[in-house]
Amino acid sequence: MNKPYGTWPSPISAEAVATQGVRLGSVAVDGDDVYWLERRPNEGGRSVLERRRVDGRHEELTPQGFNVRTRVHEYGGGAYIVAGGQIYFSNFSDQRVYRGGLSAGSKEQDPAYAVTPANDCFYADFNYDSTRNRLIAVREDHGPAQAGHYKREPETTLVSIPLTGGESAGDVIASGFDFYSTPRISPDGTRLAWLSWRHPHMPWDGTELWVAEIDAGGALGGATHVAGGPSESIYQPGWSPDGTLYFVSDRDGWWKLYRWDGSLSHAVMTNPPRDAEFGRPQWIFETATWAFAGRSRIVVSYTKSGRWHMGVVNVASGVMTSLAPGLEPREWLTATDTHAIVVAGSARTSDAVMQIDLETGEAEPLKIAAPVDIDPAYISDPDAIEFPTSRGLTAHAFIYPPRHPEYTGTPGEQPPLIVIGHGGPTAATTARFEVAIQYWTTRGFAVADVNYGGSSGYGRPYRERLNGQWGIVDVEDVVNAARYLVAQRKADPNRLIIRGGSAGGYTALAALVFHPDVFKAAASYYGISDLEVLQHDTHKFEARYSDTLVGPYPEARDLYRARSPIHFVDRLSCALILLQGLEDKVVPPNQSEMMADAVRKKGLPVAYLAFEGEQHGFRKAATIIRSLEAELYFYGAVFGFRPADAIEPLPIDNL
Repeated sequence: MNKPYGTWPSPISAEAVATQGVRLGSVAVDGDDVYWLERRPNEGGRSVLERRRVDGRHEELTPQGFNVRTRVHEYGGGAYIVAGGQIYFSNFSDQRVYRGGLSAGSKEQDPAYAVTPANDCFYADFNYDSTRNRLIAVREDHGPAQAGHYKREPETTLVSIPLTGGESAGDVIASGFDFYSTPRISPDGTRLAWLSWRHPHMPWDGTELWVAEIDAGGALGGATHVAGGPSESIYQPGWSPDGTLYFVSDRDGWWKLYRWDGSLSHAVMTNPPRDAEFGRPQWIFETATWAFAGRSRIVVSYTKSGRWHMGVVNVASGVMTSLAPGLEPREWLTATDTHAIVVAGSARTSDAVMQIDLETGEAEPLKIAAPVDIDPAYISDPDAIEFPTSRGLTAHAFIYPPRHPEYTGTPGEQPPLIVIGHGGPTAATTARFEVAIQYWTTRGFAVADVNYGGSSGYGRPYRERLNGQWGIVDVEDVVNAARYLVAQRKADPNRLIIRGGSAGGYTALAALVFHPDVFKAAASYYGISDLEVLQHDTHKFEARYSDTLVGPYPEARDLYRARSPIHFVDRLSCALILLQGLEDKVVPPNQSEMMADAVRKKGLPVAYLAFEGEQHGFRKAATIIRSLEAELYFYGAVFGFRPADAIEPLPIDNL
């Protein structure tokens, strides 16, 4: 049946998207039990620790009133550890480390008690030192500066937290770098490996891998620089069961797995797939792409041409074989002697904590984020494309056509197209099932999810396309993706939409002002409108990120102004909706507020929605629902169609 695009009734409600907003991650094993974190929109975005016992029983381990989440680097990760039969975790509200919940060996929930004091310190990325009964962790100290010193940024160090009773802020065991991550103790307890780096580098630009001896008192000595530097990104150092150090490096342009023999590094695999990456940009702590399964096998994950895969490497031969084809793993992976434990999904299935048998390849879902109860006839499958872009180069995207078993567009009509620019910008979109994309395709929108130049997963040279070119390369790539699909007659040139969050929101806003003839509507979720203001008002982790993406500040101040959409609102010619969390420390609310005011004064249609209690990335179900419905309502109002949904009206200025 013919029905105008955008007006199709959909079985996927905004409430369903919010339900699918459950996020699983941070998998771990202790004995035969499997652990993971579950972030719940219906509980205000609270993260709780879950356990699946070997007998199949599921248990929630986090006491009521606690939220397992750390604010180190603001993006967090590495918020808990199961160690010595106990659970230790960072609690979001006060950032203290607690012991408690349902301990690994008990059936009754224990009261949680703090092992760090109430202060201005945040903790993450824990490792347990069983020899000395302590935690090694990354600590971010936001306390006041010492007398006579001005501390603009929090101090990041590696600390030792004793677990002998009482509370301790931790004893510093490594300092001097701007950032630390991934402290890992060797199996015999005699050595510690870790990563460190300095401004202006981000961990995907250049990190250093260090190893030090641990003396009887727990202090470090004889630190050795193993690998890495300003132009080499090291990722996920760790130890084999026999005490050999393994790590991922992009020294040849692609993240690959190496081992260190005490003096030299050697590639682990003899048959790595061509143009594949075995690493990820380290936005959060404790992500992984490899794990030992006993002494003779390593489970690995890797990305090639935008899609993620899994394999098993024979340690002796270096030969990798495929594991669980069709499953695409997310950032978390661990293993037992017999199984891989991952969070994974596919193009048609939601993420789940999966237990994969290494002999048979059988994948058992232990917990599904949100079961997909959608007729497969509604699901739009992604098509990976490589399209021409500026300077004779090509870029990448996943294309989702409109899909509905009962409706097609009216004769001669091409669908409205939503072009998505992912956040980061050093990140990547994937082809795993996202109900938020299907929300649009089932209503008659085409979607182009773009991995623009600067995205990870396509090698270091592709990632470095954005160096000095943020606001140019990414913008040209999303614009050229839209133009390519128009030329292919897969999109209506008069109904091109761009949307994005955070850095993707910046790309959207920049596309509107620097290519005003292309997009006719846009949505910015906590997007950056003024790069210069962001330089003065963001957190430590990204405080110098723009030095690489734009140029050193203040020397390159003119470039910051020239690439900031807020200064070019006079070029805007389309409608804009902005959505913002009022507690966002990464992209503060003033970024969206300034843009909304400027567009309002320009006389263009604009809507601004701000949400109390939301930070960087919406976590609450009510926020997710209102945002999606408001965005759909906005597009309908701008393009003159009535969505099939009953939606609360949205105030739109100048319409």
